[in-house]
Amino acid sequence: MRVILDANVVIAAVASRGLCEAILELCLEHHHLILCEGILEEIAEKLRIRIKVSPPVIAEYLRVLRNNAQILEPEEVEKAICRDPDDLMILGLVAPGDADAIITGDKDLLVIKEYKKARIMTPRNFWESNKKEKEK
Repeated sequence: MRVILDANVVIAAVASRGLCEAILELCLEHHHLILCEGILEEIAEKLRIRIKVSPPVIAEYLRVLRNNAQILEPEEVEKAICRDPDDLMILGLVAPGDADAIITGDKDLLVIKEYKKARIMTPRNFWESNKKEKEK
């Protein structure tokens, strides 16, 4: 599956052991991860400012993400599609990345439910759907 992870999921994976960390590991091991420089910049900024992660650790984390994800340029998305213009870059990765899913905790994205062919899912919903697929 081709998956876009929103910055909030990746940041939560660093901030605490739990579901988001498990999802990041699952995506790195079993799915095709899609990101863009804008998401990576947001991750770096929030890790530095909110969580006070040291610059060398942030640099290493971004290196791991870059080495294990396809980094694409988002396409233009009509502003009316999403309430938060900051989320347009995430939606803009769907077509270039041929994405199947966007995993996010962002309510402005979750309310859309699906964009083009990508389902927009919470981390919990993504985890549960993967569990069901594995049981088949």
